[in-house]
Amino acid sequence: MQIKVKKFSELNPYELYGIMKLRVDVFVVEQKCLAPELDGRDQDAIHVWIEDEGGVQAYLRVLAPGVESEYPALGRVLTSQKVRGTGVGSMLMEKGIQVTEETYGKCPIYLEAQCYAEGFYGKHGFQKISDKFMLDGILHYKMLRP
Repeated sequence: MQIKVKKFSELNPYELYGIMKLRVDVFVVEQKCLAPELDGRDQDAIHVWIEDEGGVQAYLRVLAPGVESEYPALGRVLTSQKVRGTGVGSMLMEKGIQVTEETYGKCPIYLEAQCYAEGFYGKHGFQKISDKFMLDGILHYKMLRP
């Protein structure tokens, strides 16, 4: 497993394809979420992913303060079915938090979590700051890591 961190302009076509394929496989196909996966925010994001010989296995993006929240935000957090339950998701979150702090300093980090994943994010210091709300047909919580 290899962790990679790049800005959009640094991604090569194969990396971009692998990232987008996994996002579509999980969010659109697996979760049957018919929402715009390409939302115009990728070009200004920092992309963090883990890959192996089979390709991209886990991914998240770091958004600047003011894009999704007043704080930096993590988004599009996902793992492939192949690596779920193996600790790869936690490795990804730790790297995402590290990249966010290196880029924006020690500050709160925001994310919108699917409700079923609240415990996972809680293990990484995120706390619920909202009631459940519907986003793209899936229940979410707003969460903050102080």
